[in-house]
Amino acid sequence: MQSLTWLRKPTITLFSLFIISALSFGQAKPIFKDGEAQIVDAFKNPEDWIRHDLWVETEFDTDGDGKLDRMHVDVTRPKQTDTEGLKLPVVYESSPYYAGTAGTVDGLFWNVKHEIGATPPPRVHVEVQRRGERPIISNSQIRTWVPRGYIVVHSSSPGTGLSQGAPTVGGDNESLAPKAVIEWLSGKDNGYTSPDGDEKVMATWSTGRIGMTGTSYNGTLPLAAATTGVDGLKAIIPIAPNTSYYHYYRSNGLVRSPGGYLGEDIDVLYDYIHSGAEDKRPYNNKTVRDTEMANNLDRITGDYNDFWAGRDYLNDMKPMKAALLMSHGFNDWNVMPEHSNRIAQAAKKKGIPTQIFYHQNGHGGPPPMKMMNRWFTRYLHNVENGVENDAKAWIVREDDKRTEPTAYADYPNPEAKNVKLYFEAKSPNDGNLTTSKVKKKSTETIIDDYNKSGTTLAQAKNSNNRLLLLSPILKEAIHLSGTSTIKVKVASDKPAVNLSVWMVSLPWNGDDKAKITDNIITRGWADPQNHKSISKSAPLTPGKFYDVTFNLQPDDQIIPAGQQIGLMIFASDQDFTLHPEPGTKLMVELKGSWIEIPVVGGKEAYNKATSAN
Repeated sequence: MQSLTWLRKPTITLFSLFIISALSFGQAKPIFKDGEAQIVDAFKNPEDWIRHDLWVETEFDTDGDGKLDRMHVDVTRPKQTDTEGLKLPVVYESSPYYAGTAGTVDGLFWNVKHEIGATPPPRVHVEVQRRGERPIISNSQIRTWVPRGYIVVHSSSPGTGLSQGAPTVGGDNESLAPKAVIEWLSGKDNGYTSPDGDEKVMATWSTGRIGMTGTSYNGTLPLAAATTGVDGLKAIIPIAPNTSYYHYYRSNGLVRSPGGYLGEDIDVLYDYIHSGAEDKRPYNNKTVRDTEMANNLDRITGDYNDFWAGRDYLNDMKPMKAALLMSHGFNDWNVMPEHSNRIAQAAKKKGIPTQIFYHQNGHGGPPPMKMMNRWFTRYLHNVENGVENDAKAWIVREDDKRTEPTAYADYPNPEAKNVKLYFEAKSPNDGNLTTSKVKKKSTETIIDDYNKSGTTLAQAKNSNNRLLLLSPILKEAIHLSGTSTIKVKVASDKPAVNLSVWMVSLPWNGDDKAKITDNIITRGWADPQNHKSISKSAPLTPGKFYDVTFNLQPDDQIIPAGQQIGLMIFASDQDFTLHPEPGTKLMVELKGSWIEIPVVGGKEAYNKATSAN
C-alpha cells in the first residue's frame, strides 16, 4: 500500500514548483500548479464564454435517407479563443440522454414471470417526447473545465436529440460518431453550421488534444471512441461504463437483468433513448429494433453470439491508445464492476497508461477532482506532472469518504492469492467452508422459489430454498481483493434452472443505517445449460450432475473480525433472474464443489484469521 501524500499535500516535482503565468505578453493562458490546471480569472465568467452549435458529418448512414449522418455538437469556450487566438484542449462528453428519455409504462420491460427457455410475451413500445427544440445540449462539465483552461464539447449520440442516424445501443456507429467529432476537433473539415447545409465550420481554436469522460452510458462512449484508435483522443475517464451489453443483460448464459431494472433488455434501452427525428423513427425501429435486435438478442437461451460480440468493447481494443483512468463502485449492481475491471486489465496488458479508482458505493461516482485534473493536465495539456508514476489503483476503504481513497500498487492487490475453500456438509442446507478437501460425498437439495428474496434467504436460520456455507468466525479481519471463482457440481429435476450465488458477511446487519458493505460481499449468476460454453447451451438431463464454473463480481473489501464469510447458493434471484414457477429442485454435490477467494496474504492470512487459537 502506498501513501496518500499526493492527495493531501502538493507533490514536489520540478514542474510543480513552476507556475505558468496567467498573463504572458498580455494574453490569458492556462495556469498549472502542482501538476494541476488552476482556475484562471480570465476564463471563469460565464458571460464571456462563447457558445455555438454545429453538426459534424460521420462516415455512416444509419437512418436510411441516403446521406451521411451528422451529429449535433455544442461548444463552450473562453472568449480568448476568439479575441486572442488562444488554442486549448477539449473535454468532450457524448450521450444519448441529452434530449430526454421515454417514461416507464406498464409492459415496457419484458415480463420475467415465465419458465426458463420459454418465449416471453410481447412487450409494449414507447416513444420519446423530445425535450427542447434547441440546443444547448448540456451544461455538464462546463463549469468544471472551462475556467481551468479547457474547451468543453458535447454531442448527442446517433438517433438522439438533433443528431441524425439510428441508436444501435453499442453498434459500430456509436463508436464512429464520437470519432468523427474528435477528427473535426483535430482539424478535419467535416463540421457544418446546419444539419443539412453546405456551410462548413472549423475548430480553429482546438489544439487537437481531446479527453472524454462521462458516467454510465456517457462513460461507455469514451471507451467506444477510444477503441477506434482515433489520434486526437489522448485520455479518457469512463465512470461506471457498460463495456459489454452481453455482460449487462446476461450472465454466463443466463438471462439476467441489471439491478433495479428487472426485465430490461437491449431493445428496451433502444426505445428509452430513441429521441431523434420523428420521421426517421419508423425506419430505425424496423431496421434496428424489430430486425437486428429481435433476431439476435435471444431471451430464449441467453447465449453469447455475434450480435453480442459486436457490442463487447473488449473485442475492439486492439487500436486503443488513449490513457485510461477508470472509475467504478464495487457495489454497483446495475453496471457491475466486472465492466471496468475487464477493460482496465486489458489496457494494462497493452501498455496503455492505466489507473483505476474503485469506491464502495453503487452506480456512478467519479474519481476525486484532483485525480481527474492531474490526468487531463498530463495528457491534454501535455504537462509532465508525473501522473504516470502515481499508484495504479486507488480504493476507497469501507469507512472512508469517497474523495479519500487509499493508494495501492495495483488492482487486484499484488499480495492477494487465491485460497480454495471446499464445501463440507453440516445439516440440511447448511455447511462449512473449509481449506481441507472433503472426503465424504453428500448432496443438498434446494427448492427454487423466486418469492424468497436473496436478502430473506441470507438471514434465514434454516431454509430449503438455499444452501448456506459458512467460514469460521473471523478472529482477525480478512482483506479480499480480486475475483472469486466458483465451481458448483449441480443437477436439476428439470431441463433448465437458474443458478445464483451470493457471498455475504454474517451476521446480517438489518439496521436501517447499515453500510452498503455490511452484508453483501459479491454475487454471481450462471445458466447450468451453458456449463461448457456461454455461446452454446443444451437442456439438462434431469438428475445428471454438471460442473458449472464461473466468476463472481470483482471486489476489494475488508471483512471485519467477528463476522463469518457466507456462501449462499440458490436458484432464482428475485431481483435479477427470470421467475419460473416455484418448485424446481436444484441439487448440489458438495464434494465436487469449491470456491477460490482472493485473500491478501493468501492461505496463511486466511488460516490466521480463522484459527481458533
